Amino acid sequence: MYSSEAAMPTAAMPRDASGPGPAQLRAFAIATVAMLALAVGFHAAERGPAVREVSLAASAAMTPSAGARPRPVAHPVSSDALPHVQGKRITTMVVEFPPNGFSPPHHHGGSVTVYVLSGVIRSQLQGQPPMIYTAGQSFFEPPGAVHLLAENMSATEPARILAVFVADEGATLTTYH
Repeated sequence: MYSSEAAMPTAAMPRDASGPGPAQLRAFAIATVAMLALAVGFHAAERGPAVREVSLAASAAMTPSAGARPRPVAHPVSSDALPHVQGKRITTMVVEFPPNGFSPPHHHGGSVTVYVLSGVIRSQLQGQPPMIYTAGQSFFEPPGAVHLLAENMSATEPARILAVFVADEGATLTTYH
């Protein structure tokens, strides 16, 4: 997770003379997250039956029981092939963390940029200290990084994030450990 633009490594990103560079890709990602955040805020109530709610729990065994912490729920917003990047897809989801909501350790099948829409989220990637993010802040998860925890810091208020995944076509977006 990189809390500032200066801390995000960009030297390893491949680039050819005709393609966008790291600065252009980052600007595109930030603009995309901002536009989607606005769209989700304005149109969340208009979601039709075609957009189904998807629980982040991988199986019934992960469903919270009495005394267990509630799990977040993901609501798909969009998923589109990237025509200029063969075999890649961009998928956006709004993830709602109920009060005291917690996501167990997991990793993603691609890169993920997270934008906090509301509430306070505590997040930690393996090998890094836990970080706290509030509405309007964002963080990045590189492909394969183990996300040790993601939790709503409030016991009384929900929290919402916008997750933007860039992954291979057909990739499993979230795998729990």
